[in-house]
Amino acid sequence: MLKVIHGILLIAYIIVCVVLTVIVLMQEGKQAGLTGAISGAAESYWGKNKGRSMEGGLTLATKILGVLFVVLSVILNMSIF
Repeated sequence: MLKVIHGILLIAYIIVCVVLTVIVLMQEGKQAGLTGAISGAAESYWGKNKGRSMEGGLTLATKILGVLFVVLSVILNMSIF
């Protein structure tokens, strides 16, 4: 029974790793935001509502998947499996 749970967690871990990598690569660099702030683009609609934009969603997904990555890493490295 523990081997089945370990297999399921391992598959979930691999999926989280791949999705986390893709989401991190999809995000804009911090330099792009700095350039926009210098030119005044930060005062636009997207600058004020960044949490509702695609970039805000990617940031939230990165945080959630990062926590899930750490939790799954700890669980998979426990000696019960």
